Amino acid sequence: MPTIKHNTITCDVAVIGGGIAGLWLLNRLISGGYNAILFEQTALGSDQTVASQGMIHGGVKYTLSGTLTGASEAIADMPAHWLACMSGKGDVDLQGATTLSDHFYMWSSNSTLSKLTTFLASKATRGRINKVSKNERPAIFQHKNFKGSLYKLIDMVLDVPSVIRTLADNCQGRIFKIDWNKTQWHHNSLKDSTNNKGKNHTVALDFLYDEQDYRLEASQFVLTAGQGNEAILQELGVTLPKMQRRPLQQVMVKHHYPHAFYGHCLGTEMTPRLTISSHPCEDGCQVWYLGGTLAEKGADMAPDEVIANAKKELKELMPWVDLSDAQWATLPVDRAEPKQLNFARPDKAYASTTKEYSNIIVAWPTKLTLCPNLADEVISLLGQQPVTSSPAPDLPFLSPPPIAKTPWQTVFGD
Repeated sequence: MPTIKHNTITCDVAVIGGGIAGLWLLNRLISGGYNAILFEQTALGSDQTVASQGMIHGGVKYTLSGTLTGASEAIADMPAHWLACMSGKGDVDLQGATTLSDHFYMWSSNSTLSKLTTFLASKATRGRINKVSKNERPAIFQHKNFKGSLYKLIDMVLDVPSVIRTLADNCQGRIFKIDWNKTQWHHNSLKDSTNNKGKNHTVALDFLYDEQDYRLEASQFVLTAGQGNEAILQELGVTLPKMQRRPLQQVMVKHHYPHAFYGHCLGTEMTPRLTISSHPCEDGCQVWYLGGTLAEKGADMAPDEVIANAKKELKELMPWVDLSDAQWATLPVDRAEPKQLNFARPDKAYASTTKEYSNIIVAWPTKLTLCPNLADEVISLLGQQPVTSSPAPDLPFLSPPPIAKTPWQTVFGD
């Protein structure tokens, strides 16, 4: 068989996957002097990122047992970190991104909240959550039939497409769309000069464009492709880390109510009974995007059944809100996470090298909130990686990928 001659491209770090996790990491790498690029196969933010509710939270919703948890403490500082970036004073410049809300509410009946009242008023949550007086309630809870308690969290909600756009604009000329069906991993074996115990295996990425063969030689490949990481790891024959999926079926409600509401309704379980975020449509309507226990328990249900449950929940929790003329749809989505014992929820962002290849790092942020933490973890792993401070490779034949449409744009056609 004749040997194929490749056009060789080199860089310090190649990020695979253009969600917020990969884009945030790319911003950090470039500002740190790395010759870094990013490849995305479809659209920036596609799948899990645009399916996010955009919440940047400090973990209070993980305290429903009445105590602080590992998950709540791991992300306690994240809202302040994101706020600093939004004002141009953080490690990534997010000044072009839009905030949908600077707070989140938590509400329930008095009976459900009674067991948490002492804890929510304690020093442990001071500055993170405050009870809302009756005259300060949002319009939707000014109704006479609301008899419960309402708390205000410091959590904020971002317009996810604007975050994607801002992160991408910061890195123009470094982000490329690639047809993954025309790629192939090339396996190298380099003699390990530090010992005599064997070989240090690395990979390069071969790809075809316009009948030309290219080979990308990267000192490190960082996989931030969400659930797409699983297929890449299988293709490479990597045994660890493994991935788990946390399936959800979110509900979208397009209505003509003027309320842009953001809140968690507490139930009897460890996760919120219902989470509502609001997202504007181009025609002036709002979409309520529903998550929480509703979405988790609805993962394996038929869409009509999940919608019926959502209607029942909203009728019970907000009987004064008339959604009789609303449009309803569901969105199945899998949250990709590193595999945990007993399918536990990861507390922190995850990044790890692989034993099979010295230049592969696998990463999952586990939550949108923790994307900054993920970048810290990856940069720490890069450790002694030399910084070349050279320009990114010139790839004029590759175009930048578009920004993914939101689920409500796709479903409701606005």
